Parts: sequence; C-alpha cells; structure tokens
Amino acid sequence: MSQTPSSIALEAVLPSEGEDATANIVDWDRPNDAADPINWPSRKRWAHIITVAILGLIPNMATTMVAPGIDGVLADFNVSSSAVSSLAVTIFLLGLALGPMFLSSMGEVYGRLPVYHAANIVFIAFMIGNALSKTIAQFMVFRFISGCAGGMPLAMGGGTIADVTLPAKRGFATALFSLGPLAGPVLGPVIGGFLAAGNGWRWTFWLLAILGGAVEAATIIVMRETSPKILLERKAACLRISTGNAHLRSKLAHKLTPQQVLAQALVRPTMLLIRSPVVLALSLYAALVFGVIYLLFTTFNGVFRGQYGFSASNSGLVYLGLGIALVLGVVIFGNLNPRIQAARMKADGVDKPKPEYRLLLMIWLSPCVALGLFIYGWTAYYKVHWIVPIIGTFFIGLGAYFVLMPTQLYLIELFGSKGAASALSANNVLRYMGGTFLPLAGPSLYRALDYGWGNTLLGFLALLFALPPVLFYKYGERLRAKEAVVL
Repeated sequence: MSQTPSSIALEAVLPSEGEDATANIVDWDRPNDAADPINWPSRKRWAHIITVAILGLIPNMATTMVAPGIDGVLADFNVSSSAVSSLAVTIFLLGLALGPMFLSSMGEVYGRLPVYHAANIVFIAFMIGNALSKTIAQFMVFRFISGCAGGMPLAMGGGTIADVTLPAKRGFATALFSLGPLAGPVLGPVIGGFLAAGNGWRWTFWLLAILGGAVEAATIIVMRETSPKILLERKAACLRISTGNAHLRSKLAHKLTPQQVLAQALVRPTMLLIRSPVVLALSLYAALVFGVIYLLFTTFNGVFRGQYGFSASNSGLVYLGLGIALVLGVVIFGNLNPRIQAARMKADGVDKPKPEYRLLLMIWLSPCVALGLFIYGWTAYYKVHWIVPIIGTFFIGLGAYFVLMPTQLYLIELFGSKGAASALSANNVLRYMGGTFLPLAGPSLYRALDYGWGNTLLGFLALLFALPPVLFYKYGERLRAKEAVVL
C-alpha cells in the first residue's frame, strides 16, 4: 500500500518498539517542510516582512506627528510649562520602552499573531482617546498607553523576520524593519505640520487611528503565525489527538509558566546591561543619539518658527534634512555593507564574516552626528540662512542611521538566536529612555549655553561615545568569548 505524505509524517513522530524517548519529539517533517515559515514561498515571506515593517513605522510616526501642533495642545489645555511641552511629545517613547518589556513575552506563550492583533487594537483605541481627550492628564495617559501598545510590533518584528528568513539573507530585511524607528519620527512631523495647521492637532491622532486600522486589516489578510515554537506545539497537539499518544512533545516546547517567561524577559536584558560591556556601551550610544534627535525636535519650533518665521504648515518641512539623510543612509548601507564584508573576509582569509565587520560603517560615519550638531548649533545661534541648520540636521540623521543600524545587526550576530532578543530589548529600553528624558533637559541646557555651546557639548559627547565601537572592532574576538558566558 502506498504511503501519503501525511502518513509518512505520522510515522516519523510515532514511537516504535525499542525506540527511546526521542521518538516522541515532534519536529518538522524534513528540512524543506512547507509548514516551516522559513520555507514559505518568497512572496509570502516578503509580505510578512513588509507588513511588519509598516507595523513598526506607524508607532514611530506617532512619536512626533503631534510635535508641530504641540502649541495648540498646550493652548487647549491651558498649559505653559516647557517641561510638560517636551513630555507631551516624548512620553509616547516611554511607552515604547516599557510596554514591550512586560508584554512581549506573551508572544512566546500565545504566539506572535494574537499579540500583534491585540496591540494594534489597543493602539487604535488610545489614538482615538488622544483625539478626544479633554485634559492634559488624559492626553498624557492615553499617549503613554498607546506607546506601550505601539512598542509590541517593534519588540516582536525582529523575531518574525528571523522566523521567515535565513541568516545569510536577513540583513536587508532587518534594515527595512529598522528604518521605521528612524524614518517614522521624520515623516510624522511633515504630515503633522500640515494637518495641525489646516485641521487642528486632534486630526493628527485621527489620521494615526485610520492608518492603524488600515494596517490591522492588512495584518488580518496577510499575516499568519510564524513562531516555530507555537507551530510545532500546535502540530504536537494535533498528533496527540489523532494518534492517542499523550507523550508526544514539540522539539521546542518548554515547561516555563507565563510568569516565568515574563520574569525571563525582564531579567535577561537587565543582566546583559549589567554584565556585558558591549551591550551597555552600544545601548548608551544609541540612547544618546536617539535622545539628541528628539531634543532637536523640541528646538525646531523655536528656531525655525521663532527665528526664521516658518508657518505652522511649513514647519514640518524642516524635518526633511533628517529624512533625506535616512534615505541616503539606506542606499549607502545597501551598497557598501556587502562590499566591506567581502573585502574584509578576503583580507582576513576567513570564510564567514565576523560580527565586528558590522561596526566599520559605524566607525567611519557616526562622527557625522557631532559634525551636524556643531553646524546646527552655531548657525542657529548666529541666525545664518535657514538652509544651513537644516544641512546640519542632515549630517545628524546620516550619523544616527550608522549608529542605530549597525548596532542592531552587530548585537544580532554577536548573540545569535539564543540571546539576540534580550540584547535588542536592552538596547531598545535605553534608546527610548534617552528619547524620553534627554529632551527634558533641553530648555535648561539652551538657557544656560544657548544653541551654539549647548549643541557643541552634545557634539563632544557624541564623539566620546564614538570610541567604544573602535575598541570593539579591535578586540571583538576576545570579547565574544566573554559575551557567550553572559548568556
């Protein structure tokens, strides 16, 4: 009697006489099993990557879309504090930092797809809450909670990309996904400036709710569960029912309770920050750069509307210097990164690229952050033509891209599938904390030092933090042995 593929798969997981306990382990039927997301058709895998990238873009647009209309928010709620003005913009980032730490572990327990849907719905609901808020307290609370929900796609997107792409082809997909945290804060104010001027600040939140609803519809249509752990557990459950063998277990099953998974999600990133000099130094660098960008956002109204007379609708256009830099950064990265890796492999006589090769572009181009701060600060101080400070923001954006992107790729390759999620979580927490709290120091900094020396101080800090990647590149192989022990 001929065997069907399903009967062959069933025999593969059923224990036979004399077999040991490993016969009860349920795995993929074969290396090219079509049920494994990594073997899905290319179109289906790229549909997931693009959807996840858009899911990461919209919350990052929400971080700054209200910035051009923040004066209207303060006027409606009778608030005059500059600190509250800054926090009204950046408190969303605090949600992005803290929410995933407590909630992303649910993806390991219940699957990525249900968490995506739940997070999208909560994000949309609280965007509507922001649009309808009546007091500054409501506005702040709704903005924080929507940030917590908006951080979920950012926390799980890297895992989804890892589920559907081979390591050798993961670079471009990761770069596409990582563009959201950089492009979103630039695209948001460009749109928000026109909306706030024409329809009022509340329409920035209505638009975000509409965009969130559209992406949720796309998520329902396009996305399916990609977590190998969840898929194999479902397969094992079906086989236990169909075969009557209660001993069948998924290869990736673990006995941790949801509470233990949550504790692990909180403890491991914290331990990495304490015990890993690489994670700590690069996360602090990312936090400084991210914080500087959001600090700049809080100065744009005063500089370009106050000094240069930009209208509310046109004020969003000053973010285009950063936007052009990010687009150019993607092009530079896409063209140079493979060539650099190939050249260094040839020079070092190795068959596999070393993680440290990811740091070369950071070493070469991250000093652009300091250069841009010097240009922006002193040209704003001396009120040089408005195009020159915008050129300064271009250099800041270019340098920022080559801090944040190589950092993520380096940590992924350094810690591998076992520890990359924890390393990236630690990096994200400090990065978004920097974006939340550094701008609060802006009013005091610029009152004391003005734009010139204030941005010069930040520029020298950025140069100081550019030194650790040089050391990690030089001594990376020695450090890697110690980093393996950390996990």
